[in-house]
Amino acid sequence: MDHQPLTVKKSGQINIVLQKKPEPVYTRAEMAWAESETATSDKHAVLREIEDELEQMIGMTSIKKILKEIYAWISINKIREEKGLKADKQVLHMMFKGSPGTGKTTMARLIGKLFVKMNVLTAGHLIEVERGDLVGEYIGHTALKTRDLIKKAHGGILFIDEAYSLGRGGEKDFGREAIDTLVKHMEDKQHEFVLILAGYSYEMENFLKMNPGLTSRFPIVVDFPDYNVTELMGISAKILAERQYFLSQDAEKRLADHLHTQLERAKLNFSNGRYVRNVLEKSIRMQALRLLKQDQHDRQDLMMLRTCDLQLL
Repeated sequence: MDHQPLTVKKSGQINIVLQKKPEPVYTRAEMAWAESETATSDKHAVLREIEDELEQMIGMTSIKKILKEIYAWISINKIREEKGLKADKQVLHMMFKGSPGTGKTTMARLIGKLFVKMNVLTAGHLIEVERGDLVGEYIGHTALKTRDLIKKAHGGILFIDEAYSLGRGGEKDFGREAIDTLVKHMEDKQHEFVLILAGYSYEMENFLKMNPGLTSRFPIVVDFPDYNVTELMGISAKILAERQYFLSQDAEKRLADHLHTQLERAKLNFSNGRYVRNVLEKSIRMQALRLLKQDQHDRQDLMMLRTCDLQLL
């Protein structure tokens, strides 16, 4: 309890008496405002938590914006329901377009987590598959495999990477059977799971033309642009910091120059963040070999990757 001192003089002696500090007085308007602020703060705790995770991610500006839009969309629709207004359930199937290593799978996991917290999904788990997991060996086998995977994804997300590969085999290929099965279940079970198709931008555009029902069933399309050199260096620093390593000044410059060259040359074959991770993992192994030959190692030796350690692919 807060008190404030009161000085009292008594027969040449000074006594300090603690006097209770008066309680602050609030108007009804001030109390109502404080309560509404607390309620609003608690109500959007999920958004703040997701925003904190998004801030840890490098780049991906467009998907960060879209996730906030989805959060707002779902929240306002719930309020509309409470007020007796029409609020149709949202179809949240998505398409992610971009090169490998641009964070598509990572973002799919985060979306699952967000949708569980918002009671859009019951589990939020991610089932990650590719063509071989969906396409069977005989008529009817593909539909069975696809239905089983959709069942496993119930309450969560079915993530199909390189989805365009389902349409590469021509008219008689079983990949088309997988597409038809997916389209049917996207409609019949549209609020029981979220389907995310991912792949190169150009390839995914062609894929959409295979089935006239595909385009309309993906209301959310997100582009994942390639990272630039600054973003890739940020990713490398983050990966190394998590493992308690860092690059020497020379090694940092050498890696940045190499990434610049790779971005100029590689075009579609560059795997972005995945490429950086592979380079660093190989470099860490090379550093271990170098240190093994030394008799003594201080803390900095164990943490620093030098230019001679870099294994540029």
